[in-house]
Amino acid sequence: MKTVFQSPVEPGFVQDPYPFYDKARAYGDLVYWEDYNKIAAVSHRAVQVLLKDRRFGREVPAELQGPGPAHLAPWLNVEAHSLLEAEPPRHTRLRALVMRAFTSRAIATLEPSIRDLSHSLIDRFPDTPFDLLDAFCTQVPVITICRLLGVPEEMSPDLLRWSHAMVAMYQASRTRETEDTAATAAREFSAFLSNYIEQRRTDPQDDLITRLITAEEDGKKLSHDELVATCILLLNAGHEATVHSLGNGVKTVLQLGIDPRDHAIDGLVEEILRYDPPLHMFTRYAYEEVDLFGHTFKRGDEVALLLGAANRDPSVWAEPNRFDPSRPIVTNTSFGGGLHFCVGAPLARLEMRIALTALFERCPNLRLSADPEYSNSYHFHGLTRLMVHV
Repeated sequence: MKTVFQSPVEPGFVQDPYPFYDKARAYGDLVYWEDYNKIAAVSHRAVQVLLKDRRFGREVPAELQGPGPAHLAPWLNVEAHSLLEAEPPRHTRLRALVMRAFTSRAIATLEPSIRDLSHSLIDRFPDTPFDLLDAFCTQVPVITICRLLGVPEEMSPDLLRWSHAMVAMYQASRTRETEDTAATAAREFSAFLSNYIEQRRTDPQDDLITRLITAEEDGKKLSHDELVATCILLLNAGHEATVHSLGNGVKTVLQLGIDPRDHAIDGLVEEILRYDPPLHMFTRYAYEEVDLFGHTFKRGDEVALLLGAANRDPSVWAEPNRFDPSRPIVTNTSFGGGLHFCVGAPLARLEMRIALTALFERCPNLRLSADPEYSNSYHFHGLTRLMVHV
């Protein structure tokens, strides 16, 4: 197996990781990424197999689990009860309860609200250059998820602050300051939700939190910690990925001078997700000895699945480094796969279809007013800001 070297915080890689992916993929399905001290799956077929192979999972094997540092206890407690970090049978129970509350009907009813929200945000665009990431790309998903959960929209600045602090724990640039900030955010976020959940127990509404409470008390039961962790996960994952997908997509369209109105919106959305996805790495642990792609994984081995590399595999997409919204839609890996396929994928796609349609129809002369830059936040891939003018 070929060993590759690439710092995930090196500025050139942060701005454009795809040349590294192309080089790594040329060595085969798997490479050893020295900087992470991990085997990495870089081909589409390897990533898809590892996403779906039940001999691999997200939950740390029991013998490798430890209490973790004391200063991270609030953040670790949320993670310990998260659907994202669970495997069957715990995952089966949690996901079934979440899916009973996070229904397609509940998502479909949000369509008029998302459309009205998109247009109201566009109505407030200034005549001078402004940051589209802050004024539009962030607001659409965070306000939508607030409405879905039933959380007051005026809480969105706090929710964003808590969310950014917590997900920063997955970044390659993580420091002790990152950890302290994440622990504080987890403590404050959990306290807010605990109080809000208690309000909903006595004053139920037609919202996701109430439906999760009902699912908790209707037989199979979500514990209080699981309920808090699920709400945090839905909000964090429910807006972070969509913010970056919208931002990356608009940036690509404007840089390439493409008129999105010439393409079907579903094709545009899928190509944005394929071409420049918001999440570039997902990890799995081996639960037994497994022989795959010429390598023997031992129990406890952690493998990195490079979603961004899989989405540019030339064995699946012709000219994969070319942005082409008219290409036939082939399932990409941007929302994961297998048991952990993103429960919010239908909502994210709905938000992107509605928001991008409104933006490009209302603002056909939208242009970049400054060169966009990606944040030093690998394995997330999103912009620091997106300065535009109408």
